[in-house]
Amino acid sequence: MEKGGILVITEVKLNELRDRVKAIVNNEGFELYHIEYVKENNEFYLRIYIDSESGVTINNCVDITKKLSSDYLDVEDPIDEAYYLEISSPGIERILYTEEHYRRYLNHEVKVALSKLHCGKKKVVGVLKDFNENEIIIEGEEVWTIPTEKIKRIKLKGEF
Repeated sequence: MEKGGILVITEVKLNELRDRVKAIVNNEGFELYHIEYVKENNEFYLRIYIDSESGVTINNCVDITKKLSSDYLDVEDPIDEAYYLEISSPGIERILYTEEHYRRYLNHEVKVALSKLHCGKKKVVGVLKDFNENEIIIEGEEVWTIPTEKIKRIKLKGEF
Protein backbone atom coordinates (compact mmCIF):
# COMPACT_ATOMS: atom_id res chain seq x y z
CA MET A 1 0.00 0.00 0.00
CA GLU A 2 1.37 3.44 -0.93
CA LYS A 3 0.86 6.83 0.63
CA GLY A 4 2.44 9.92 -0.89
CA GLY A 5 5.28 8.00 -2.60
CA ILE A 6 6.17 6.18 0.61
CA LEU A 7 5.38 2.51 0.77
CA VAL A 8 3.37 1.77 3.86
CA ILE A 9 4.54 -1.41 5.57
CA THR A 10 2.95 -2.66 8.72
CA GLU A 11 3.87 -0.82 11.90
CA VAL A 12 5.07 -4.05 13.50
CA LYS A 13 7.31 -4.88 10.53
CA LEU A 14 8.71 -1.35 10.36
CA ASN A 15 9.43 -1.28 14.11
CA GLU A 16 11.12 -4.68 13.93
CA LEU A 17 13.20 -3.55 10.97
CA ARG A 18 14.18 -0.31 12.75
CA ASP A 19 15.08 -2.15 15.98
CA ARG A 20 17.25 -4.71 14.20
CA VAL A 21 18.99 -2.13 12.02
CA LYS A 22 19.55 0.16 15.02
CA ALA A 23 21.14 -2.68 17.04
CA ILE A 24 23.57 -3.52 14.21
CA VAL A 25 24.41 0.12 13.45
CA ASN A 26 24.94 0.92 17.16
CA ASN A 27 27.11 -2.18 17.57
CA GLU A 28 29.36 -0.79 14.81
CA GLY A 29 29.76 2.50 16.72
CA PHE A 30 27.21 4.60 14.81
CA GLU A 31 23.81 6.09 15.51
CA LEU A 32 20.76 5.26 13.42
CA TYR A 33 19.61 8.76 12.45
CA HIS A 34 16.68 7.78 10.23
CA ILE A 35 15.31 4.92 8.18
CA GLU A 36 12.83 5.10 5.32
CA TYR A 37 11.35 2.73 2.79
CA VAL A 38 10.17 4.52 -0.34
CA LYS A 39 9.06 3.88 -3.89
CA GLU A 40 10.52 6.15 -6.56
CA ASN A 41 10.17 5.65 -10.32
CA ASN A 42 8.71 2.17 -9.74
CA GLU A 43 11.74 1.08 -7.67
CA PHE A 44 11.84 0.47 -3.93
CA TYR A 45 14.58 1.93 -1.71
CA LEU A 46 15.51 1.16 1.87
CA ARG A 47 17.43 4.23 2.98
CA ILE A 48 19.32 4.15 6.21
CA TYR A 49 20.99 7.29 7.52
CA ILE A 50 23.79 6.79 10.02
CA ASP A 51 25.59 9.38 12.10
CA SER A 52 28.57 9.74 14.39
CA GLU A 53 30.12 12.62 16.31
CA SER A 54 33.32 12.02 14.35
CA GLY A 55 31.45 12.03 11.02
CA VAL A 56 30.59 9.38 8.46
CA THR A 57 32.83 8.40 5.56
CA ILE A 58 32.02 6.49 2.38
CA ASN A 59 34.01 3.56 3.82
CA ASN A 60 31.80 3.61 6.93
CA CYS A 61 28.74 3.39 4.68
CA VAL A 62 30.25 0.47 2.75
CA ASP A 63 31.10 -1.34 6.00
CA ILE A 64 27.58 -0.82 7.41
CA THR A 65 26.05 -2.00 4.12
CA LYS A 66 28.06 -5.23 4.27
CA LYS A 67 27.29 -5.76 7.96
CA LEU A 68 23.54 -5.16 7.58
CA SER A 69 23.37 -7.42 4.53
CA SER A 70 25.40 -10.31 5.93
CA ASP A 71 23.97 -10.21 9.46
CA TYR A 72 20.33 -9.44 8.77
CA LEU A 73 18.86 -8.30 5.47
CA ASP A 74 20.17 -11.09 3.23
CA VAL A 75 19.71 -13.73 5.93
CA GLU A 76 16.20 -13.01 7.21
CA ASP A 77 14.90 -11.13 4.15
CA PRO A 78 12.42 -8.96 6.11
CA ILE A 79 11.11 -7.05 3.05
CA ASP A 80 9.02 -8.90 0.50
CA GLU A 81 9.77 -6.75 -2.55
CA ALA A 82 13.09 -6.33 -4.33
CA TYR A 83 14.69 -3.06 -3.22
CA TYR A 84 17.88 -1.04 -3.30
CA LEU A 85 19.74 -0.53 -0.04
CA GLU A 86 21.27 2.91 0.46
CA ILE A 87 23.37 3.83 3.49
CA SER A 88 24.47 7.42 3.96
CA SER A 89 25.07 10.26 6.36
CA PRO A 90 22.13 12.59 6.96
CA GLY A 91 24.41 15.36 5.68
CA ILE A 92 25.13 18.89 6.82
CA GLU A 93 21.65 20.12 5.93
CA ARG A 94 19.98 17.16 7.60
CA ILE A 95 16.22 16.90 7.82
CA LEU A 96 14.83 16.82 11.36
CA TYR A 97 12.41 13.90 11.64
CA THR A 98 11.89 13.22 15.32
CA GLU A 99 11.38 14.99 18.62
CA GLU A 100 14.89 13.86 19.55
CA HIS A 101 16.26 15.62 16.45
CA TYR A 102 14.37 18.81 17.33
CA ARG A 103 15.70 18.69 20.89
CA ARG A 104 19.28 18.04 19.73
CA TYR A 105 19.22 21.00 17.34
CA LEU A 106 17.52 23.58 19.56
CA ASN A 107 19.29 26.92 19.13
CA HIS A 108 20.61 25.90 15.71
CA GLU A 109 19.70 27.66 12.48
CA VAL A 110 17.08 25.82 10.43
CA LYS A 111 15.20 26.20 7.16
CA VAL A 112 11.49 25.42 7.36
CA ALA A 113 9.53 24.60 4.19
CA LEU A 114 5.80 25.00 4.69
CA SER A 115 3.03 23.06 2.98
CA LYS A 116 0.65 26.02 3.35
CA LEU A 117 1.20 29.74 3.54
CA HIS A 118 1.80 31.02 7.05
CA CYS A 119 1.74 34.78 7.50
CA GLY A 120 2.33 35.09 3.75
CA LYS A 121 5.42 32.84 3.70
CA LYS A 122 6.17 29.36 2.37
CA LYS A 123 9.73 29.30 3.79
CA VAL A 124 11.13 30.52 7.09
CA VAL A 125 14.80 30.63 8.11
CA GLY A 126 15.89 31.20 11.68
CA VAL A 127 16.98 29.63 14.94
CA LEU A 128 14.87 26.79 16.36
CA LYS A 129 14.01 28.16 19.81
CA ASP A 130 11.30 25.78 21.02
CA PHE A 131 8.81 23.14 19.92
CA ASN A 132 5.95 20.98 21.07
CA GLU A 133 3.59 18.60 19.32
CA ASN A 134 1.48 21.50 18.00
CA GLU A 135 4.00 24.15 16.97
CA ILE A 136 7.60 25.24 16.59
CA ILE A 137 9.10 28.62 17.40
CA ILE A 138 11.67 30.07 15.03
CA GLU A 139 13.59 33.27 15.75
CA GLY A 140 14.90 35.11 12.71
CA GLU A 141 14.02 38.53 11.36
CA GLU A 142 11.09 38.14 13.73
CA VAL A 143 9.75 35.39 15.97
CA TRP A 144 7.58 32.85 14.16
CA THR A 145 5.21 30.42 15.82
CA ILE A 146 4.43 27.82 13.16
CA PRO A 147 1.76 25.12 13.55
CA THR A 148 3.29 21.68 12.96
CA GLU A 149 0.56 20.71 10.49
CA LYS A 150 1.90 23.41 8.15
CA ILE A 151 5.47 22.08 8.19
CA LYS A 152 6.48 20.19 5.08
CA ARG A 153 10.13 19.82 6.06
CA ILE A 154 12.56 21.31 8.56
CA LYS A 155 16.28 20.94 8.15
CA LEU A 156 19.48 22.38 9.50
CA LYS A 157 20.96 25.27 7.63
CA GLY A 158 24.41 23.93 6.84
CA GLU A 159 27.56 25.94 7.23
CA PHE A 160 30.94 25.21 5.71
